Amino acid sequence: MFVSEKEVEIRYADTDQMGVVYHANYLIWMEMGRTQLIRDLGFNYAKLEEMGYVSPVIDLSIQYKKSMRYGQIAKVRTWVEQHDKLRTTYGYEILHEDGSVAASGTTVNILVKKDDFKPVPLRKVDPEWDSKYNEIARTKKEKTS
Repeated sequence: MFVSEKEVEIRYADTDQMGVVYHANYLIWMEMGRTQLIRDLGFNYAKLEEMGYVSPVIDLSIQYKKSMRYGQIAKVRTWVEQHDKLRTTYGYEILHEDGSVAASGTTVNILVKKDDFKPVPLRKVDPEWDSKYNEIARTKKEKTS
């Protein structure tokens, strides 16, 4: 399984009144992880946008396990959990420096035309990218005849 890693230095502005990382920042870090994964695989999300496509999150799940605080370094681990005709499920772990899990989760993204938001299979836009995602997806879908 291909796993991308991205380190994030936790800023004071990332914390809430209790001194812990505000929950919405984990979502931002997941996006940073997705971007890093795409870059590490040799692809460029900005090029998709230039071609007239965007990839919105249509589902998100996150489990908070152990809080993080200002001054720590978060390691965001990202992989392709599952990929099919229209959806890509990304998996995430956000780790403390000691390797303990601060949060884990998934997002489900689709590819749509920017002008009308109609779903488009990735294989029609970038067959190489689609093939790579099928190759590295952790969970393989059963093929039916």
